[in-house]
Parts: sequence; C-alpha cells; structure tokens
Amino acid sequence: MQSNLERLSELERRLSVTLPAADIASEVENRLKRLTRTVRMQGFRPGKVPLKVVARQYGPQVRQEVVGDTVQKSFGEAVRQQNLRIAGYPRFEVAPLAEGAAEFQYSAVFEVFPEIAVGDMAQATLTRPQLQVGDAEIDRTLEIMRKQRVHFHAADRVAQDGDRVTLDFRGTIDGAEFPGSTAQGQGIVLGEGRFLKDFETQVAGMKAGDSKTFDVRFPDDYQGKEVAGKTAQFEVTVKEVGAPHLPDVDAEFAKALGVADGDVGRMRAEVKANLEREVKARLKGRAKDQVMQAFLDRTKVDAPKGLVQMEIERMQAAARQDLAQRGVRVTEDMPLPADIFEQQAVRRVNLGLILAEVVKTHALQARPEQVRALVEEQAQSYERPEEVVKWYYSSPERLREMESIAAEENVVEWALDVAKAQDQQVNFDELMGNK
Repeated sequence: MQSNLERLSELERRLSVTLPAADIASEVENRLKRLTRTVRMQGFRPGKVPLKVVARQYGPQVRQEVVGDTVQKSFGEAVRQQNLRIAGYPRFEVAPLAEGAAEFQYSAVFEVFPEIAVGDMAQATLTRPQLQVGDAEIDRTLEIMRKQRVHFHAADRVAQDGDRVTLDFRGTIDGAEFPGSTAQGQGIVLGEGRFLKDFETQVAGMKAGDSKTFDVRFPDDYQGKEVAGKTAQFEVTVKEVGAPHLPDVDAEFAKALGVADGDVGRMRAEVKANLEREVKARLKGRAKDQVMQAFLDRTKVDAPKGLVQMEIERMQAAARQDLAQRGVRVTEDMPLPADIFEQQAVRRVNLGLILAEVVKTHALQARPEQVRALVEEQAQSYERPEEVVKWYYSSPERLREMESIAAEENVVEWALDVAKAQDQQVNFDELMGNK
C-alpha cells in the first residue's frame, strides 16, 4: 500500500491511497468461492452451483462489498501510519477499477484536529461564588412554597393587588366583538400580569357587584395582530373578590410536602438538604460558566467544520425531541435552520477541544471515586437512591457522561487555583431566580 498526504488548508487534508488491484480480485474470488457453498439457485443442488454462475449473479455486489471493506481497512492503516487525528467524517472518492488494471486508487478528504495552545489562565480574574444555606434561606424557600399553595377566601372589600377577582366581561372594538373579548366567571389574580396592565388597573378598586365600562389600548406589538395598536371598550361586572391566604407552616403543611408524620422539624431538614444540593449545583454552574468564558477569551481555536456540523445536527435532534415532548407534532423534514444553532455549536466544539487539551496536559481525568461520588449525589434526590446508582453503573454510556462531568469539575478547580480566584458571596434570591 502506498499513501500520499496533501495539505489543502489549515485543517483540511487529502489522503491518496494506492493498492494492488490483484488484492481486490483475489478477495472477490475468495468470497465468491465461499458463497458457492451456501447459495441456492434453481436447477442446482446446494453447494454445487458453478463458480461462473455465482460470479455472474453475485459478482458486482461482492465486488462492491470488497472495495468498501478494502477502503475502510486500508484507510485506517494509512491514518495510523501518518499519525493523523481525524475530526468528523472523511469524504471518499474511489477511482473506477477498470478490468485488468494493475492498481486500485482512492482518496479521502477530511479535517484534522487543530493544535490547541491554551491561554494563560494565571492572568484571568475569577471568583469562587459562595453561599451557606441557613435558617434565613430555609424560611425564604418555605415562604415561596406557601405562596405556591395560596388559596382565596371571599372578601367584602374592594379588589387590590394579589386578590383573585372573578368577573364577567365583554370587549368590543368599534362596536364589534373580537376573539377572546368575552368571558363569564373569569378569574384573574391582580398583579400577575396575565391580563393587560391597564385592564387590571381598572379592575382594582372594584368590589363584588360593581360594574364598570372603560377603554383599554392594546400595545402595538401585541401578539394578537388583529387587535394590536387598537383601543377596545370593556364592560366588566365583578362577581367576587377573593383575598389570598397562605397556609401556616404546620403539620398539615409538612404532610403536603411529603413528610408523612407531619414533623415540621423533619420538613425543615429535608428542605435544607434539597436546598444545599440545589445551591451547590448552581454555584458550580456559575464557577464553570466564568471559567469556560475565560478559556474562550484566551484561547484561539479553529473549529473543524465537520465537528461543528455534527454538533448542529445533535442540537437539531435535541430540539425536535424537546418539541415532541411539549406535544408538538414533529417530522424529520421540519425546518430547523442550521444557522440558528451555529454560534452555539461553534462554542461547544471550541470548549470541547480546549477542555480535552487541558485534561490531557494536566492529567485531570476523572477518578473512579469522583465518579462514584457524583453518581451517589445525583441519586440522593430520588426515592430509592441505590436503584439509581445501579442504573448508572449498568450503562457504560451513562457512566461516561458522569466521567465527563467529573473531568469538567477537575478543570474548573484547576483553573480557579491557577487564577488564584477570590471567594465571593452571592445573593440567595438572585442565585435561585426568585422574584
């Protein structure tokens, strides 16, 4: 076998391979001979079909298979000889093999992985986000849980923010109704913003039995194009004003949160444990985000187009799956333009290349005990943690995902140490996305 490597661009290469055509012919003949032992053809006993007959019937198919197998095998050998690291899939160009030709030739065009020179992280300004979960954070979380379980009692007073108002309304534009303009017994919670602000403002101050007529202008960018920018007149009658009541933090509340015996102390302990897991994950996420951005800011990467395309296709598949889970009918030809994923795909590929280089250079591979700790931590949020642990360890693919996460964490810790990052306290509500 002879091979010749050409440099087409910074990352693109063409590998041309030449093989003796006699090797192809010999392998074709061997396979046809083996085929005569098993092939069944009308007019011949099993195992007695002449080689010429088998060749006439199956020769082209066998030849095509031999050529394909030869290309794959010899390409792998040539890649090892040239010490190449291929990124993505090669594009093969096979020269027609003429009858009686002495040589078989093909070429493969592909990209190679770029050489990565990771930037100096010692110059990066980084922080270690910190937050200790205490009674204040537990109380704040319980308050949010109480608001999620709010109930309303009829109140003999005017409506105000936070109240649930039950009303009938009819809206018209130039005297004509429009889609969604009429409702009976409609409940709205003032201040939630589910209705136009001007509409809620007019309802505030009304009490059960009150009726009112007022105008409301729809914003120019309103999602309902048929009414956007127009002014509607509404006739509203309030049927009931409900004042909000939050449940007390007592045994019944604890039972509602899954504490069977209603022990409030146990409930607080469980809330704290869950909070600590969530806070830890979010703090790790923040640290990771700033480290990854620092790597990108300091490291120039020429992302192989093939890897970017593969990542775009993965993102498109994930988007289709997400839409399907949301109840959207998804087809393979559903238009999901590649360009909307390209920027994120390039970022992911670049980070993957940088992280791989950092892990290799600084020996930051995941250790078995790290992976085990991660798996057990993930399992703690389930009812039967031991079953979840078994589930992870029963699948090499799932375990590789955890190994990848552990390696990423090693990289983040390494970067924070190199950068000599400072601890920074973060706000609980801001970290958790609480309003």
